[in-house]
Amino acid sequence: MEAVHLQNAKQLNEIIKTIGFPTIEAVGKEANEAAWLIIQHAISDPAFMKKCLKLLEQAVNENKANPIHLAYLSDRIAVLEGNPQQYGTQFDWDKNYQLSPNKYDDLLKVNERRKSLGLNSLETQTLQIRERALHENQSPPKDLHKRNAERNTWLKRVGWLK
Repeated sequence: MEAVHLQNAKQLNEIIKTIGFPTIEAVGKEANEAAWLIIQHAISDPAFMKKCLKLLEQAVNENKANPIHLAYLSDRIAVLEGNPQQYGTQFDWDKNYQLSPNKYDDLLKVNERRKSLGLNSLETQTLQIRERALHENQSPPKDLHKRNAERNTWLKRVGWLK
């Protein structure tokens, strides 16, 4: 999957060089959504994701992109860098083997930010994520410590962590 995501990111980067960020106005809602998904999954290319974050932020400020996409991308990057997220959009298995939001700054502020985008509370989102995981028969890794160590090694290898 990593190779597929990197190839998609490379192709999208060429599109961005040609037409700029694929805003809703430039490419339509469906293609804009597809571009955002490619960016979200380009986790092996920190420079590309950070570049797109700036471009997406500008597009949102110009009302040419979905602010929820910006929330998800900024949270994804924060989590990959080991920083607290602002919107609570990123989840992972916690030490109790429950799907929980990755580290965030302040629950009250997170919920205020989420509400400003039309998202439900983090508490409600957590319940929904856990219900969906149960419905989809998702289960935590057998060895969470080993999985986290492997993840940190990978984060360092691709350049998210030093």
